[in-house]
Amino acid sequence: MLTRLILALLVGLIQPAAAELSVSKIFGEGMVLQRDTTIPIWGTAEPNQRIVVNIADHTATAGSDARGRWRATIQAMAAGGPYELTISAGKQSVRITDVLVGDVWICSGQSNMEWVVADSLNAEVEITAAQQPEIRHFKVPRSWAAEPEDELAGGSWERADPEHVGGFSAVGYFFARDLSRRYDVPIGLINTTWGGSRIEPWMSAESLNIDATALRKIIESEEALAREVEERISGKMGALPETDRGWVNGRAVWADPGFDDTGWEALEVPSRWEEHGYEGMDGVVWYRTTFELSAAEARSGIRLGLGTIDDSDISWVNGHEVGRTALAWNSPRVYEVSPAFLREGRNLVAVRVEDTGGGGGIWGDPELLWIEVAGTKRSLAGPWKIGIGLATVNADARKNQVPTMLYNKMIHPLLPYPVRGFLWYQGESNADTEGAFVYRQLFATMIEDWRKRWGVGDLPFLWVQLANFMAAADQPGDSNWAVLRESQSAALSLPNSAQAVTIDIGNADDIHPRNKQEVGRRLALAARKIVYGEDIVFSGPTCRSHTVEDNRVAITFDHVGGGLVAGNNHQRQLKGFAIADADRHFVWAEAAIEGDRVVVWSDAVQAPVAVRYAWADNPADANLYNQEGLPASPFRTDTW
Repeated sequence: MLTRLILALLVGLIQPAAAELSVSKIFGEGMVLQRDTTIPIWGTAEPNQRIVVNIADHTATAGSDARGRWRATIQAMAAGGPYELTISAGKQSVRITDVLVGDVWICSGQSNMEWVVADSLNAEVEITAAQQPEIRHFKVPRSWAAEPEDELAGGSWERADPEHVGGFSAVGYFFARDLSRRYDVPIGLINTTWGGSRIEPWMSAESLNIDATALRKIIESEEALAREVEERISGKMGALPETDRGWVNGRAVWADPGFDDTGWEALEVPSRWEEHGYEGMDGVVWYRTTFELSAAEARSGIRLGLGTIDDSDISWVNGHEVGRTALAWNSPRVYEVSPAFLREGRNLVAVRVEDTGGGGGIWGDPELLWIEVAGTKRSLAGPWKIGIGLATVNADARKNQVPTMLYNKMIHPLLPYPVRGFLWYQGESNADTEGAFVYRQLFATMIEDWRKRWGVGDLPFLWVQLANFMAAADQPGDSNWAVLRESQSAALSLPNSAQAVTIDIGNADDIHPRNKQEVGRRLALAARKIVYGEDIVFSGPTCRSHTVEDNRVAITFDHVGGGLVAGNNHQRQLKGFAIADADRHFVWAEAAIEGDRVVVWSDAVQAPVAVRYAWADNPADANLYNQEGLPASPFRTDTW
């Protein structure tokens, strides 16, 4: 008997535990399922188990395969809810509550799609007013994989309420709010974004014609780069500090004016530390510099401008904390400094900069670095001393630049989940000399590939054309951003596609314009037309054709709506047009509206060949609209 008991115990120890019934991470409390289509539900269980799925009055069954994978398919449901979804296998069960059925949209791209409500225009008002429980948001964690994977890294569904909406994709939320109010239908947003990403990482290996050999070389190259980064930083610093050496027993010792920083490295400020041999390093870096004050100036107090700091800072003057800002990498810091903290002669500024990923440091516009004394600003730009407090090497930091890596982990696991369509805001990272023109092929290829993989025909694909950014040009000329916008517009040849033109709501000094409400509204206009079938004007004017008439060029347009106008305020003079003859030298042109066309000319060009409109990084003066208030899309009639 004892022998048999011992044998039974040993057998039990070596047998694997029963696999726990689970469902894919995209399914969870508060989720939205796509209406009017069959709905696959999938997960894992013990091998060869019978799985039963129930929601409302719908039941589906499936069997797990030899590896424990299963998929059941629920019949199409109309919009509604909340419902309870239950999944059972033998004695195990999973229960998911507060399930809505409505329209689900994939929101993807780089930081302007990732940009949250909390950092947008009128954020406090928007968050307080957010009482849209029918809008739900799922943030896919930033993650990557060398090959396509079936499961997400994590994520959860959240409701659009004051507690959660601040972390929603702002473009996605304002888009969803417009549609939900108009159609009284739940909206689900799957936010799969990564700031700074190029388009290639969002594309499958097949769509990029990357075979197994090429993929292996990419992976090996990334592994070698990660080793090189760690060796380079370790060689520069020695052993990487694992705790902040500038903060000892709760005291900011590196902010103390008496601390000797003689051995510290000098670094030009503003600039990110990646530009000075620290690429791939995250952590804490302390910055120190000094400024001089007279006795009278010290008694008056000062304002301290530290520019933009990536990501967080705590700042001191003469050892006294004067301000701190958390996780606001794109917000200029301005702190008031009390006369009690100042002294005649030399004064010390110390800034503890903490970076959690991507670029780090005091960066941006040198004109934002200053002390202000009695209304006069003195620059603090120039060499500062830096000390590395805490350092980690982030080998993942540039995965958003590597082909297929984001698709494999942030798109591929979503493929079985039915959706209504896609929202896309990306392109800034491809707007370089080599990438801007190539983008048109990549973008169209990605759209067609995603549609094919979702397997539901030409799913609607809506995107945001790049906003105006950087300084406005004095004279017409070439522009990578204009070429990138043209590449985006080229995808309008695909069915069920539309773009929101935003060249009038950007910011010359900020690549992340805060007015995401209008971006969401313009995307919603496109959806109302091509998805929900409303008879509305959803686009600004787009160039249809041109003809040369003596010394003038006449441009005809589609999407003129109620008519062409000069600006939202019906200004008298059209701006933003340039014209050239065969020598390809463009000059600013006169332009006038004649019915549904615009006539362009210049006294300096007697034999015009080509016209361009809003062809610049920041076409600040461009002001052609339709009467519905939607801006004309940039265009050129040449192919130069």
